[in-house]
Amino acid sequence: MKVKLILPALAEAESPFWRPIKYSLFPPLGLATLAAFLSPDDEIDLQDQHVETLKFNDEPDLVLIQVYITNAYRSYKIANSYRAKGCYVILGGLHVTSLPDEAAKHADSIFLGPGEDTFPEFLKDFKNGNPKKRYSSSVRTLTTLPPIRRDLIKRHKYLVPNSIVVTRGCPHHCSFCYKDAFFQGGKSFYTQLVDDALAEIDRLPGKHLYFLDDHLLGNAKFATDLFEGMKGMNRVFQAASTVDAILRGNLIEKAAEAGLRSVFVGFETFSPNNLKQSNKKQNLKKDYEAAVNRLHALGIMINGSFVFGLDEDDKDVFKRTVDWGVKNAVTTSTYHVLTPYPGTKLYKDMEQQNRIVTKNWDLYDTRNVVYKTTNLSAEELKNGYDWAYKEFYKWSNIFEASFNHESHKHKLKHLLYSGGWKKFEPLWNFIIKTKNLNNMLPLLESILSKVNYNKMNQSVILESKTQINTYSKPST
Repeated sequence: MKVKLILPALAEAESPFWRPIKYSLFPPLGLATLAAFLSPDDEIDLQDQHVETLKFNDEPDLVLIQVYITNAYRSYKIANSYRAKGCYVILGGLHVTSLPDEAAKHADSIFLGPGEDTFPEFLKDFKNGNPKKRYSSSVRTLTTLPPIRRDLIKRHKYLVPNSIVVTRGCPHHCSFCYKDAFFQGGKSFYTQLVDDALAEIDRLPGKHLYFLDDHLLGNAKFATDLFEGMKGMNRVFQAASTVDAILRGNLIEKAAEAGLRSVFVGFETFSPNNLKQSNKKQNLKKDYEAAVNRLHALGIMINGSFVFGLDEDDKDVFKRTVDWGVKNAVTTSTYHVLTPYPGTKLYKDMEQQNRIVTKNWDLYDTRNVVYKTTNLSAEELKNGYDWAYKEFYKWSNIFEASFNHESHKHKLKHLLYSGGWKKFEPLWNFIIKTKNLNNMLPLLESILSKVNYNKMNQSVILESKTQINTYSKPST
């Protein structure tokens, strides 16, 4: 059987904000995971439109397309084209799960939720000639997963080919998060067996790993055992966590010992009312600066995530957020315009309040304003978002943030990572075009090398442990 797996490019690929390096980071791991359920005799072609030109001169027996909100229209067009040829087309992913009736118009079968249990069921039905129109996930387990088909991934096209996911979902339920709808009908957070996760890590060459899990530290027992098993593997890795998990217990120290060198942290907002509105309880009454100091004491760089446009935000929120990030030496900041994704509580609430102003999914990219704002006008929100990115990544602010670190090595790491990520776009584009992207991995590993911490750092860690139940607003 001939099978084609496609990740269509996001709509941003055609916008002036398109950064080829940003979308050349990670391979389509979800598709490679599902490919593991196919027969060894199947002829499989996995294509990622972000890093290659899609070929449409083929007629596979089965086409599987992964759909996100801002590639939905492109996905539907590709699906319609293959169905016109007589190919059997299936659609799955976040957007399909959120709007199944919309997606069903463009597919022979659709998949709602994770596909680890439903895709094998579909393959059996398909081979027997009686596939169903809709498959909904209810069994949530990672204990019987076959090894990911990493042989299908074109490693040389990605800066971070060693991406890995060892959990699914998140233990928290923020009102604006896309993932809640995806995991309805079963467990919303579950993990692999530790031994299976370690075996998958052992398969990956080199030193660097990037855990794409929404919250790697979400299950303390699993994370503790994972980090213990990773000791001695000589890995450096990046991952995501919450402020609460960073401040609680000593799990973040165990992560650092195992090789954690950079972490994505969802700070999102400094306003307690905004946190309550977003159901982001894990951030309430937490001292953001204590979390930052604890990470820096361990030599861990920070990618801070912030959302603009929550109902309590005013015109000063952009400057306050940028100034706080620079003062606290946040290595990189990721800013988002609040976006009410279909399937989320936020979307349902705004739709009931008649606040959704467009359902053009191409605009749901966290760069555009798609709802009626409150304290800020739509123009003020969009302009403030654009200003925040430019301001945070000015050379003067990159240098200032870098020199706010105690360690000289950490200062240099910050400067190289932050400056390299945002200030050398032409160089990144040249490296991508000359197919040398994967050759930059040793440089990334070097930047992520360990920063040794001393007694002063240890005192910072101990002090942060006493501040778990406190919350301090940023200075303005």
